Amino acid sequence: MYSFRHGATDTVESAIGSRLWLSQGFPSVRHRTVPTIAITHTPKFDGLGPLMPTRAKAGDFPPIAKAYSRVSEVVRESGLLRRAPWFYAMVGAGIAASLGGAVTGFILLGDSWFQLLIAAALAIVFTQIAFLAHEAAHRQILSLGPANDRLARVLAGIVGMSYSWWDSKHSRHHSNPNRVGKDPDIEVDTISFIEEDATLARGLRREITKRQGWLFFPLLTLEGLNLHFHSLKYLFSAGSVKGRWTEIGIIAARFSLLLIPVFLLLPLGMAFAFVGVQLAVFGVYMGASFAPNHKGMPVIAHDAKLDFFTKQVRTSRNIRGGWWATWLMGGLNYQVEHHLFPSMSRPHLAKTREIVREYCRTLDVPYTETSLWRSYAIVVEYLNRVGLAARDPFECPITAQYRRA
Repeated sequence: MYSFRHGATDTVESAIGSRLWLSQGFPSVRHRTVPTIAITHTPKFDGLGPLMPTRAKAGDFPPIAKAYSRVSEVVRESGLLRRAPWFYAMVGAGIAASLGGAVTGFILLGDSWFQLLIAAALAIVFTQIAFLAHEAAHRQILSLGPANDRLARVLAGIVGMSYSWWDSKHSRHHSNPNRVGKDPDIEVDTISFIEEDATLARGLRREITKRQGWLFFPLLTLEGLNLHFHSLKYLFSAGSVKGRWTEIGIIAARFSLLLIPVFLLLPLGMAFAFVGVQLAVFGVYMGASFAPNHKGMPVIAHDAKLDFFTKQVRTSRNIRGGWWATWLMGGLNYQVEHHLFPSMSRPHLAKTREIVREYCRTLDVPYTETSLWRSYAIVVEYLNRVGLAARDPFECPITAQYRRA
């Protein structure tokens, strides 16, 4: 037990069941203590009809004085901010061995449709490399910042992504998770994460938005292609890009080493199928690892001023599962702790979770943690709820049926 003041009731998983969550029409989950939260609706938004977006204001979450400084002091004294070089050396060796095994399997299989299994294996390996790039970008692996940047740039290039593009986007997300107008991860990109964007959808995107919760995972099959596209678009943009030519060179070499053997050694149809499977599995794996972290958690008003501890804990969701979830998601299953201590190495997140949970219990702050499958259900429900804003709320069902006929 840690030296925090006791007395509050356990609130694990209660953030999903808070008044703010319930006001959006989602089913509650098992919880004990739920703080009373004032619900503030947008006075008017043309096109939403009766669907009024709920936004968390500063008054909904009372500020907690010195919360972060106190919990970080305990974490620091526990030695949980130290680097873990041997862990990352073993992870790197495991990934290198897996990559070597996939290449060997590709060569030995030759002209066979079993090559699609190699394509899926490569996608998994690339995603694991992306997790390492994410950790290097957060200064989790090496002791010096510039060394971590160089490592992250190389690893991201091996995956086929621009480190400069991703780092700028991800840094803004960490500063303001789930905040309207400031978190790029909730900006519209085919999928609408807030009602305002859903009302603006037109044409094909409008039809997708209406059913976006159910279409979310099928659409993730295109996410790998989307990440490559945005990376190249950024690298060839007119603005200043740090390490532009280094990243272009690494990414060009990566695609050459991947595509030339595939199209040289496999029949054309099989080669395209190989690339398609690799991109699809990579996109689904990446999206399925990052989506549970914040989607469906409270969305913060653009002008809300919240203390750091409140902002990071209340907008983040952990995934239960222990070591297997940590391996599967590259440590992203400890999202609350990652947002509080972004530079913390992966092996220390589980121990830090115990400290943060105890502190949240003491302060009666909801600490959200659920299963992986339940988190996916929450994401689908949330996106479907947002997607309702793309429908005409006043359209008569009978009229709509005749219109389609």
